Amino acid sequence: MSAAATKSQPNIVVIISDDHGYADRSILGVQDDVNTPAMDRLAQEGASYTNAYVTAPICSPSRAGLAAGSYQQRWGARWFTDSEIGPEDVPTMAELLRGEGYTTGYFGKVHYGTEHHGDRGTPPQHGYDESFYGLAGESMGRLNYLHHSEESVEEYGEAAFPMAVQPLWNGEEPQELEGFLTDAIGERTRAFVAEHADKPFLATVAFNAVHNFCWQLPAEELAKRGLPAYEDWNPGASEYIDWYDGAISPHLENGRAYYLAQLELMDAQIGLILDQLDELGLAEDTIVVYLTDNGGSTCNYGVNLPLRGTKYTLWEGGVRVPFLLRWPGRVPAGAVHEGLTSSLDILPTAMAAAGADPAAYAHSDGRDLLATDGHEALHWDCGWQWSVRRGDWKLHWVEPGSPVAEAIRDVEHAEPGSGYFLCNLAADPAETTNLYDAEPTVAAELTALRGAWLADVGSTGQGALPEPATVS
Repeated sequence: MSAAATKSQPNIVVIISDDHGYADRSILGVQDDVNTPAMDRLAQEGASYTNAYVTAPICSPSRAGLAAGSYQQRWGARWFTDSEIGPEDVPTMAELLRGEGYTTGYFGKVHYGTEHHGDRGTPPQHGYDESFYGLAGESMGRLNYLHHSEESVEEYGEAAFPMAVQPLWNGEEPQELEGFLTDAIGERTRAFVAEHADKPFLATVAFNAVHNFCWQLPAEELAKRGLPAYEDWNPGASEYIDWYDGAISPHLENGRAYYLAQLELMDAQIGLILDQLDELGLAEDTIVVYLTDNGGSTCNYGVNLPLRGTKYTLWEGGVRVPFLLRWPGRVPAGAVHEGLTSSLDILPTAMAAAGADPAAYAHSDGRDLLATDGHEALHWDCGWQWSVRRGDWKLHWVEPGSPVAEAIRDVEHAEPGSGYFLCNLAADPAETTNLYDAEPTVAAELTALRGAWLADVGSTGQGALPEPATVS
């Protein structure tokens, strides 16, 4: 242990949701159908980061980067097809904090790549003392909200894989759950907090909400909200891809209402966690961070206004996310930070707060949020698309004719773009006007900045630079 555990070390609670729309918090006043009192409380009692990002527009590489506090491209993780958690020589936040005397717990969705029981991607294998989780990589990136049992696997048959009804895990042991997963994640988190309230702990809380398929709600919630039940895929009724098209925007009737229900129920569980911290006298000794794993999914009726784009894309709506941090007495209530912020910053912030030797996390690409105004630049690289933001300027590139881009257009009803796109986000936050031809000097500077970043992270092949911009 590099530092003795003391009461001066704050508890760390990191809450990660799934596909939460950028505009979908009631405190923002953008969408009048949203009700998120717990998230609003976090914003009112802590800090909001208005230029906060994750490291990928999809779940698995984004979660890998967050866990390690390092750009996941350093070990080749860019897209669903090549993403994994970092190798053993890249320590996770849980491993590092455990080395500082913390008890560590993971509760919820796991999806760094294709991990299976016993792999490094499972929480017991990358630093968590206690865990209750589902392996979304064993389905189609999701967990069913209601069913997780061998009986459900048998009942669903061919649909068990896409409907994600496999049993969950309690540490290294399988655990079945026939009940609402969001509530179970909250309950297991609170049990962990209560048991370990007397010494520093890390609780990573990874809700499946609000990932599609949001109609998977308890019967009493459907009745209370006047919503009809909607059936999971039945292989005998249609091909999966045809059924899926009817299960997403714009074809799913009541889609926004299902999404909002899941959001409200998750927010309620966050509120119960905050209430428990108050009741146990832990609020002032606990850093609480909230963010989502990638930009909101418009195919699941999330709203990202005023941002352009959605999950899967490198428009702002694909990577810019809600990001809140509360630490009473240390972070001013209601503070707003406009500097460039990243999910990479959670690890060094937690380690610095724990009093760790900076050498222990010097490899991180993040910065201590409590000691810096933000990053000079941030980078994204999915192989077939990349972008870089420096200050107000952002350069975005999508491989023309990319089969991945075509699949996203066809299946997810999302438009990634094509070729170069340059914009000034201060003047054009919705990315409406392409300044690539009008600002060749800026384009060339950002292209060169990306080249330097590629060299630093050791990226080769996939995601390499196309023909660079030139300075006139």
